[in-house]
Amino acid sequence: MTATHTLHRRAGTREWAGLAVLAVPCLLVSMDAHVLNLAIPALSADLRPTNAQLLWIVDSYAFLVAGCLMTMGALGDRVGRRRLLLIGAAGFGAASLLAAFATSPGMLIAARVLLGITGATLMPSTLALIRGMFTDPRQRTTAFGVWTASFALGGVLAPVVAGVLLRHFWWGSVFLFGVPLIAVLLALGPVLLPELRERDAARLDTTGAALSLAGVLTAVFGLKRAVQGGLDPLAGVALAIGLCLVVAFLRRQHRQADPWIDLALFRRRDFSLPLAANALCFFVLYGTQFFTAQYLQLVLGLSALHAGLWTIPSALGYLAGSALAPVAANRLRPVLTLSASLAVTALGFGLLTQVGPQSGLPFVVAGSVIAAVGLAPVYVLTTELTVAAVPPARSGTASGLLTTTANLGGALGIAFLGSLGGAIYGHGALSDPLTTDSARDAFTLAFRVVEGGGASLIAASAVVSAVLLRRRLAPA
Repeated sequence: MTATHTLHRRAGTREWAGLAVLAVPCLLVSMDAHVLNLAIPALSADLRPTNAQLLWIVDSYAFLVAGCLMTMGALGDRVGRRRLLLIGAAGFGAASLLAAFATSPGMLIAARVLLGITGATLMPSTLALIRGMFTDPRQRTTAFGVWTASFALGGVLAPVVAGVLLRHFWWGSVFLFGVPLIAVLLALGPVLLPELRERDAARLDTTGAALSLAGVLTAVFGLKRAVQGGLDPLAGVALAIGLCLVVAFLRRQHRQADPWIDLALFRRRDFSLPLAANALCFFVLYGTQFFTAQYLQLVLGLSALHAGLWTIPSALGYLAGSALAPVAANRLRPVLTLSASLAVTALGFGLLTQVGPQSGLPFVVAGSVIAAVGLAPVYVLTTELTVAAVPPARSGTASGLLTTTANLGGALGIAFLGSLGGAIYGHGALSDPLTTDSARDAFTLAFRVVEGGGASLIAASAVVSAVLLRRRLAPA
């Protein structure tokens, strides 16, 4: 055993059992992001929301999660990661009950807002707890692999669980499946999870919290509006205001004697490059998912349920990649594993450029599975590197920053890649009378171009990571 390893206490049975408990909230967050889509027709028929209300029912959860992640990460550093996790989980369970039995669109929107606020406590808290529970680098990489796999498992279970519940019960039942799991977390969490709170954690900066929350919320609102209706004046103003607020937050951090985020970290390649690679992968993934869902339904003519079921193979591929990631990371140099995983991801997205207007399903499934197998190690390694690069007192804040940039990367991916695809589709519609066949051809061309661009970006990031990190990331 090397001197490096002797400095780290190896985790025992309690820590691994605690990791299983920490997988519960991750599973819930992943499933909650999927199950609502299948319930929309039933809840629309029952509650009869307006178009604007329906958009808020769908989007308010994502808005509040993205806006609150950094604040909740910093709050966990201050008040204790386990305490914040359990408080957030209890609130998530209560909000789930409120959503399940909502009797009006306004009541459901309020429940979704509460789900977003409480859901934002879960990911930073779980990441920070894993950082504290698993101090041995090899074990920590394995733990992050389990954490990553729990999200994939949620993606596998969501369409199946939602389909069964909606077949036998009312639409609100999709919000109830997680309540028993929350009860298990609340019962076992105090027994198996340590309380981690740093004495030298940054003080709670309410002004900074307000700036970060308002900035991220406003920017995400502008991005989503631009995706849904184009870059109109309101979307442009929202994006500009959001950017100004984020800049104001960063300037405040620079002036603070005890900031949440040490901006000097961004000058370190072993922190900033993995953070950027993570955001870039979400950028391409969310843009791809946006187009894939439409391609399967509008071009290939699949129903929404069948289109959802065809996403299960990629979720299984993600599970497989999550299992392989710790093995590869512990046997190879981290930079080699990261670059190779990015290359595999690029190959998978590149395969989607081969789809056709009539028979592209095999390419969609194969490309999505290969990309998912590559993405899982990328997320494991970038999470490990960014969280491990900061002092323990800032691990919650770093976790919040990581998940915030991932969410923003995904929103940007939908906005930019969606706009690019829409422009290509629109050009095809103008150049040719738009029959059903020509519309399919135009959309397929847009899908191919978008995937080609996304694959090229990730391939470039594989090269950049290999070149710029080769001297920074030595074997564990």
